[in-house]
Amino acid sequence: MINYTPPPDNGLDLQYVDDALLVVNKPAGLLSVPGRGEEKQDCMIARVMAVYPDALIVHRLDMDTSGLLLLARGKAMQSALSILFQQRAVHKRYLAVVGGKPQQAAGEINLPLLLDWPNRPLHKVDFKGGKPSLTRYQVLSYDAATDTSRVELEPFTGRSHQLRVHMQNLGHPIVGDSLYAPPALRGMAGRLLLHAWQLGFVHPVSGQALQFECAAGF
Repeated sequence: MINYTPPPDNGLDLQYVDDALLVVNKPAGLLSVPGRGEEKQDCMIARVMAVYPDALIVHRLDMDTSGLLLLARGKAMQSALSILFQQRAVHKRYLAVVGGKPQQAAGEINLPLLLDWPNRPLHKVDFKGGKPSLTRYQVLSYDAATDTSRVELEPFTGRSHQLRVHMQNLGHPIVGDSLYAPPALRGMAGRLLLHAWQLGFVHPVSGQALQFECAAGF
């Protein structure tokens, strides 16, 4: 069992708020929604609802991932935003630090993913029962001293652990990944070095094209 120790509640890092929706920067180590058990009730949606009681979850970030999280205000907006996600009309980009240097400076990873049931919460590539999963990546820089690369990742599907499993299967696990990285890469950072840094969509009410950017803390 993983010991859940959420980061201190220092107030919301709001990036945007109006009567219909809000965007918040979720810290690493905080669940997006409550988990099982009393000790896992502290989460991003609970902290937001303490200030905005009408807030509702639309999508999630892994507990260990930081970055931009979009929340609806009210059931009607939750439905409207959920449709945008279903239509893949919400554009997300992530920053990550990975082990080694990918052979190609940019490319796509198209590998179907499935929950590894006996080893949950791990996910795995499964060509028979897996769900289609597509990630585009671009190498931004390489650090020879640490043999790590800074990459931008763009998921075109929203599978659980998609970016983490895809980078592992490319041969370049994300630094600090307690589930998918070898011990040497796990120990290089005190957290998973994965951050949702960019979020773009058309506001369902105003029709305005919105794009948010939030710098990574690593």
